[in-house]
Amino acid sequence: MLNIIWSAFFILGFASALWQSLWLENVQIWTEIANQLFAAATSAFQLALNLTGMLCLWLGLLKIAEQSGLTAILARILRPLFKVIMPQVPENSPAIGSIVMNMAANILGLDNAATPMGLKAMEQLQEHNPHKNTASNAQIMFIVINASAITILPISILMYRHLQGSANPSAVFVPILLATSCSTLAGFMAVAFTQKLHIFNRTVLAFLLGLVVFIGGICTYFYSLDAATRLTYSETVGNALIMGFITLFLLFGAYKRLNLYETFITGAKEGFEIAVKIIPYLVAMLTAIAVLRYSGILDGLVWCIGQVLSWIGINTDFLPALPTALMKPLSGNGARAMMIETMQTYGADSFPAFVASTIQGSTETTFYVIALYFGAVKIAKTRSALPCALFADFVGIVAAITFAYMFYEG
Repeated sequence: MLNIIWSAFFILGFASALWQSLWLENVQIWTEIANQLFAAATSAFQLALNLTGMLCLWLGLLKIAEQSGLTAILARILRPLFKVIMPQVPENSPAIGSIVMNMAANILGLDNAATPMGLKAMEQLQEHNPHKNTASNAQIMFIVINASAITILPISILMYRHLQGSANPSAVFVPILLATSCSTLAGFMAVAFTQKLHIFNRTVLAFLLGLVVFIGGICTYFYSLDAATRLTYSETVGNALIMGFITLFLLFGAYKRLNLYETFITGAKEGFEIAVKIIPYLVAMLTAIAVLRYSGILDGLVWCIGQVLSWIGINTDFLPALPTALMKPLSGNGARAMMIETMQTYGADSFPAFVASTIQGSTETTFYVIALYFGAVKIAKTRSALPCALFADFVGIVAAITFAYMFYEG
């Protein structure tokens, strides 16, 4: 699947550029695509280079958490759930602890911590994978949940809205939380269906109910605050949680009498090795996305969708935000740029900007996540991971648009 889609990006991009140069006499399209292609290749290397520092930092800290037994404690708490959703993974596997840490970081919006922990989890899951070139069921479940992860503190989106002059930047908080919850649930159910998992039991339902109560409590508390306090709390809590994670790891390691510095260095070295491994996979994916984006395919797709929806009679007020939706699975930076452009064009508190912000927070960057995580363990055959993740993206985007209509107050 990934092989076909990756090749199609280049072929469709070439076909679009050929049509534009011959029929629209836009001969500059070739220069634009070539420049962006080379820029994407350079950007992929720079991205891996920039990621190296974060990988070293968080994998060093995660090594302390592992050696001290902190991740094992977390794994024991969620072991009943993982026995159902990842039955192939042994109960005592350190991968479960890393997965829990990754999910916790994602839920709390700590992206810089979530990625290194997720890469570590993929490496540990790979140890239980009998077919090293093909994604295991557990890896697919992890990837799809990760690519559609629930985010409780969308700090960056709230800050962008604030910087663009929004009177109430945190107005998108609840729509984002609900939309990303729908996305995660859809991805989880899609994987469970394809893998024929028995998820309708007390264990899974209890965890899902607990998650619903937790999210409901967050929504209730958040909306009990005034608008200015919401933004301040979101930023402050996110940064405080980062330092809280670090301090917890160090204190627990000290309690277990670990040599904290040497343990950290051992984990940091693993981070550097992972950063080197992922460069080819990032180059492959980011260059293909650049060709697709700058060839005009996405603009044409937005126009076609608009025509169909208008013909059906569906309200199309959200269409200016659709480029963000189409770009989100492909490129996080591209989707962010689309969102900001929508804010600048229509106003930070306009309905299109509200929809774009909600979409931006509803899902992860699927193709980037798949290239990054599978690339780290050199898996080429991703099986059902991409279709299930794209289905979660679709549900998340539809939910984001729906909740935007419900919550927007213009």
